[in-house]
Amino acid sequence: MTQGKILIVEDEEDVLELVRYNLQKNGYATECAMTGREAMRKARSVGPDLVLLDLMLPELDGLEVCRLLKAQAETAAIPVIMLTAKGTEADIVAGLEIGADDYITKPFSPRVLLARVKAVLRRNEAPVENDKSVIRIHDIEIDPGKHRVHVRGKQIDLTSTEFNLLRFLAARPGWVFTRYQIVDAIHGSDYPVTDRSIDVQVVGLRKKLGAAGKYIETVRGVGYRFEEA
Repeated sequence: MTQGKILIVEDEEDVLELVRYNLQKNGYATECAMTGREAMRKARSVGPDLVLLDLMLPELDGLEVCRLLKAQAETAAIPVIMLTAKGTEADIVAGLEIGADDYITKPFSPRVLLARVKAVLRRNEAPVENDKSVIRIHDIEIDPGKHRVHVRGKQIDLTSTEFNLLRFLAARPGWVFTRYQIVDAIHGSDYPVTDRSIDVQVVGLRKKLGAAGKYIETVRGVGYRFEEA
């Protein structure tokens, strides 16, 4: 029984073979494409559980492939991890804002690749928005059912937006999210939220959390993430 089916989109044969070998060795079924157009055809016909997508591709570049995947109903739910040799902020931001779930900068180790793949698949299988489980990370406890947050045993009073922001980030430690992705996730339940007002919310949330506010990390040029435990 396989761990899942992954479509690898990469035009460098040595990188493609390395990725395919490591995925298959760890129980994943794989399909491969070497151009953007082939990637779109296979995404529709194969129905992968995840797409590993290089940005530098012939015919259609990776960003355009990602945009098309997310724009079409039959492929919109397929998670995408970008593989980029560029590693520039502009590429990363563009990909995340289009809808990519994560990115890996080349060169990368097989262990990092596998960890990211597992994390994305796990996240896709169990959306945290519908999960009322208590989140315990570092010295913070978040109880979605009771809508309460405790830091070192002390209850912290948060607005609904602050609570949703903290829960969203803390449930996915290590994941980097753009401001637009955060806006979509928390969708201003107190008052209208814009991408830049997220910065204001983060400042206020950090202040209320005190020393624990340091766990909300700013990723320059991209957005925010919650520090891994």
